[in-house]
Amino acid sequence: MTSSVVTIPLSSLALLLVPVAMVLWVQYRWSLNYTEGLYAVGRMLGQLLIIGYFLGSIFNAESAWIIVLILSIMVLASSWIALRTVKMDRKRLFIIVLISIVVGSGSVLLLVTQGVLKVDPWYKATIMIPLAGMIFSNALNAISLAAERFNDETSRGKSYEDARGIAYKTALIPMINALFAVGLVSLPGMMTGQILSGVAPLIAARYQIMVMAMIFASGGLASAIYLVLLKSIK
Repeated sequence: MTSSVVTIPLSSLALLLVPVAMVLWVQYRWSLNYTEGLYAVGRMLGQLLIIGYFLGSIFNAESAWIIVLILSIMVLASSWIALRTVKMDRKRLFIIVLISIVVGSGSVLLLVTQGVLKVDPWYKATIMIPLAGMIFSNALNAISLAAERFNDETSRGKSYEDARGIAYKTALIPMINALFAVGLVSLPGMMTGQILSGVAPLIAARYQIMVMAMIFASGGLASAIYLVLLKSIK
């Protein structure tokens, strides 16, 4: 297979803003919080354009301290965003989320980079940062779902044990759905990107297996730790 990556012109990329605008219009017509979606889309565009501009310099960095600083910022941001749906006790819960992501997701990141891929040096930015982004963002989503559902269930009078079980099951739904669908319904981003760049499908499949396992493990461990630690403040 030949390696060829198509450069998407900005004018062509802008076409995707049409269906995005349609979704925002539906939110507006149905009297939903369309401003949140509009803000999220705008923030996404700004963040990706900025990080795309700076990633070249970051990937060329050969300093472990720079990578540690970037990973720390990613963890702190993930911990705060995970509590977006929680309206009360965000500052008190922040420490619990931070511990959950560091322990649950950090251990998976360490296993993948040092045990599976054997990255050398360990702080190689082109591998560490993209994998950390996938792992931390997945943990963020899992904890966010668990936190919101746990609060809903306890507000209905459920016991800690019952609310914990329901919240954990909710947190796992997107990841389990992804495991069922991968290969049958969808070809995920990493596998698709590798195939488009010329990598043999069987090799791409191995990397995708790694990604799916690390996503399931990191999200499941982080949300479980969060729910266990919640008992200490209830």
